[in-house]
Amino acid sequence: MSAAGHAIEARNLRKTYRGSRGQAPMEALKGVDLYVPQGSIFGLLGPNGAGKSTFINILADLVVKTSGDVSIWGFDIDKNPRQARAAIGVVPQELNIDPFFTPAEAMELQAGLYGVPKAERRTLEILDAVGLADKADAYARTLSGGMRRRLLVAKALVHQPPVLVLDEPTAGVDIELRKQLWDYVRELNARGTTIVLTTHYLEEAEELCDRIAIINHGEVAAVEAKETLLHRIEQKQLVIRPAGEVPLPDLGGLKVEARADGCFAVSYSPEDIMAGEIITRIQNAGIEICDITTQQSDLEDVFLQLTYHKNDEYSGPVVGEKPVPSTRS
Repeated sequence: MSAAGHAIEARNLRKTYRGSRGQAPMEALKGVDLYVPQGSIFGLLGPNGAGKSTFINILADLVVKTSGDVSIWGFDIDKNPRQARAAIGVVPQELNIDPFFTPAEAMELQAGLYGVPKAERRTLEILDAVGLADKADAYARTLSGGMRRRLLVAKALVHQPPVLVLDEPTAGVDIELRKQLWDYVRELNARGTTIVLTTHYLEEAEELCDRIAIINHGEVAAVEAKETLLHRIEQKQLVIRPAGEVPLPDLGGLKVEARADGCFAVSYSPEDIMAGEIITRIQNAGIEICDITTQQSDLEDVFLQLTYHKNDEYSGPVVGEKPVPSTRS
């Protein structure tokens, strides 16, 4: 492991894909500096095309970087490629499982590829941990999508890597299985495994991760502790339900918006004005307050603030009611 206590280190990492048929080259990663602390659950977020998959594929030795330095558990991927590969397990987004192998056979084959001696293999133990012990001898083609997802996690653990990368691990699975995977990720992390998680479910990152990086257009837009990242947006809202139908009040320059349910929302920064002062202004405007609720920024707000630009077109997944912009870089 590196002396700095980093499970993964990327320094000035660049990747440029050559253009085809007269097209200009595409720079997928533009000098990325990223450090994943040992023992953390590290979230890697970004819109489609931001460079997340390229970064992961470089770690997995599936894509050759253009320039820069990368080390995994202290092993440089160029100088010590075998040790670097042995230090990481990657759970891909695609369900690439041979349908004619049983989970036990797939695990044994994977262990053989990593050179794990038969006496040290933990096939049944790992399958039991991911809830597939009773399916050990069933053909993979008979497994449900959720079971196949768990088998991918199991295959990534056969060589007991200290770093595990989960690329969209809960994509397309039901809520119950998602919660099970969350619990297992926490359990692995408690045992000392460093987790790198990419996800389109922002509530998943907010629930699991203790540190988050946001990549946009091949560059790191932010990398901070989750709590620090959430504090980037200090904007709050008071949602007021008046006793009857009233016009929107003038509250001395504060932004006031009407809502379809008859309420109105007042946006404010706690550094500039206290909630009590806003309530006093509302009452001074002759409005009788029936109910008050507050709303605070979440990771979705931070994500959109850091990745959305006026010229971006919206396509792809929708998070809540806010569309995630597509970045075709």
